Amino acid sequence: MQQSAIRHHSFGDPLEVLKLEKIEQPEPKAGEVRVRLEAASINPSDYGMIGGSYGRLRELPAVAGREGVGTVDALGEGVSSVSVGTRVRFPGEAGAWQVSACAAADELIVVPPDVPVEQAAVSFINPPTAYCLLKKIVDLQPGDWVLQNAGNSAVGLSVIQMAKAFGLKTISQVRREELVAPLEAMGADHVVMEGTGWAKGVGEITRGAPVRLALNSIGGESAIDQIKALGEGGTQVTFGGMVGDKVRFPTRFLIFNDVRMVGFWWDSFARRLGGGGVREVMQAVYAMMAEGTLSLPVESRYPFSEYELAIKHANQPRLGKVLLVP
Repeated sequence: MQQSAIRHHSFGDPLEVLKLEKIEQPEPKAGEVRVRLEAASINPSDYGMIGGSYGRLRELPAVAGREGVGTVDALGEGVSSVSVGTRVRFPGEAGAWQVSACAAADELIVVPPDVPVEQAAVSFINPPTAYCLLKKIVDLQPGDWVLQNAGNSAVGLSVIQMAKAFGLKTISQVRREELVAPLEAMGADHVVMEGTGWAKGVGEITRGAPVRLALNSIGGESAIDQIKALGEGGTQVTFGGMVGDKVRFPTRFLIFNDVRMVGFWWDSFARRLGGGGVREVMQAVYAMMAEGTLSLPVESRYPFSEYELAIKHANQPRLGKVLLVP
């Protein structure tokens, strides 16, 4: 039996190299299950994998997509730990933009039934990244200030909502005025506009309290503003580089403010955590999703047949995620 998949046979621009194709439906081997996709997300990191610039690339031809949720629809020999109908993470290593894929039963991440399917579809990359940025790098205490750019991104929205739940204060950098009100409605304590010189007045925003953690996913001048705003001994974590501009080495701040600069990549961090550690992080994420403390907006859903429209939509200014469904 054949199924639909969105694949690329070379690396490049998604709209140029992706094709909707028919491939053979996989059958689970002993110890495996087959998972049928319910919904997959479009992430910025998907473009890096399709374009050939991401940290880990798949062998070509490759099914695109890193994140999705599905239900178990077939069991391989000897599998008793899950049953048909269980909602789980779609096997991301196989590529999420396909109807079904197989995975080892003991590696599955099970999604609790009280987590809405659209929230589950966007739960495996950005929310755990946000959780670890806030919990695993700096020992933050209630009342501490956290600074981030791309405050309207999925990680940014997760940081805002999680920080509020943890009793932390946030400053979110954005580039569009119309984003201020929605971010404040989600719990952002202060929203600043990029390029306005806001970093010079950060002490007025925090009433003299130091900014202990800065989260950078853009780079360039935005990252430099963060370094200027950090308090003594503060840490900047870079986990993305949207603009690709060079960041001038901040010698003065490293010397006189003892600022630290570190990196974070969820894929690598998850491998170090191991399966048990990842499931512990996901349990925390799902608890917040189930109770409504964390809710990420989903802007639109597109069938596989309209993947080009979906990608064009995902490249436009927006607040919510774009999903692909079989």
